[in-house]
Amino acid sequence: QVQLEESGGGLVQAGGSLKLSCTASGRTFDTLPMGWFRQAPGKEREFVAAITVAGDRAFYADSVKGRFTISRVKGKMSAFLQMNSLKPEDTAVYYCAGDPDGDFRDGSSWADWGQGTQVTVSS
Repeated sequence: QVQLEESGGGLVQAGGSLKLSCTASGRTFDTLPMGWFRQAPGKEREFVAAITVAGDRAFYADSVKGRFTISRVKGKMSAFLQMNSLKPEDTAVYYCAGDPDGDFRDGSSWADWGQGTQVTVSS
């Protein structure tokens, strides 16, 4: 099992940027695809982005495409989510996830989760 910890959340004005980090320990992280999800108050958890083991392919929700970039450093147990042009509707708790089995856009497919980091975008 992998232990994941997110950092980098905070309060930012609309149009601003934040970079989230995910640090893993336990099982060798660089063998796992990883992803980011978010959950806003009163809403279901939703897929944000995912990246392959090699880091050569990335996938995004339509709502963040062109604004967010997922990345990882090969051989290191860390991954990132660069968020630009933030909007108030991006406000949510952001979670990183590892070790998917099945549809990577479905949160139930992911085995490992961090505790989440709060992102708040003011208008």
